[in-house]
Amino acid sequence: MNSRAYQLAAFDRLLTIMDELREKCPWDKKQTMQSLRHLTIEETYELGDAILDNDLNEVKKELGDLLLHLVFYAKIGSETQDFDIADVCNEICEKLIHRHPHIYGDTVVENEEEVKQNWEKLKLKEGKKSVLEGVPRSLPALVKASRIQDKVKGVGFDWEEPHQVWDKVQEELQELQEEVAAGNQDKMESEFGDVLFSMINYARFLNINPEDALERTNKKFIERFQYLESKADQLGKPLMDMTLAEMDVFWNEAKKL
Repeated sequence: MNSRAYQLAAFDRLLTIMDELREKCPWDKKQTMQSLRHLTIEETYELGDAILDNDLNEVKKELGDLLLHLVFYAKIGSETQDFDIADVCNEICEKLIHRHPHIYGDTVVENEEEVKQNWEKLKLKEGKKSVLEGVPRSLPALVKASRIQDKVKGVGFDWEEPHQVWDKVQEELQELQEEVAAGNQDKMESEFGDVLFSMINYARFLNINPEDALERTNKKFIERFQYLESKADQLGKPLMDMTLAEMDVFWNEAKKL
């Protein structure tokens, strides 16, 4: 791979280009942190797609797009005299050193779990009032649930065995069924949320990332449905004119593929 000197030169090149774009390009000159925010979120999801597809060439490209956004924010920060890219880098370096006393200090840890527990304890010592303060409010609900559970686990609030979590799933399913039978829409929604939360928790005990698992199913469904659409097109028959039995034939073919 490239030498550290070459890596630093490449980063310097990016910083220089960012300076030039901010000075000379009408679009780049107009951007603010607020206008870039939604684009940054989009780039993050595109990176996530590339990772799920295990397309390393695309991962490289998407990392570049995301890195550009980070440099862009730092450039804007320097223009307002609030911070620049050096401040950003040094801030994260200091945080990493402080939160890894088993590397940069005399703390001894036995495994990954103890590292995570120390991380959460250090964050509380830094002034955070809750271990959940680090969970962004704007996260999608499924991802947020996973992060919440991971955070509280770091301070010991967790089940001991997978079967206990599965029992909780069964309990929540039963409560959902009771509300469905009662026909109370508000309570049905609440209990459905409890089922999802407990299933996400169970996934964690199985070492399954629920977001990845659901996206895998999404992609599988899309591929099968598009196969169904292509077969219907070959027959010259709109899907809406096909019976479910006719659709099932092609759906089952897609499953075999």
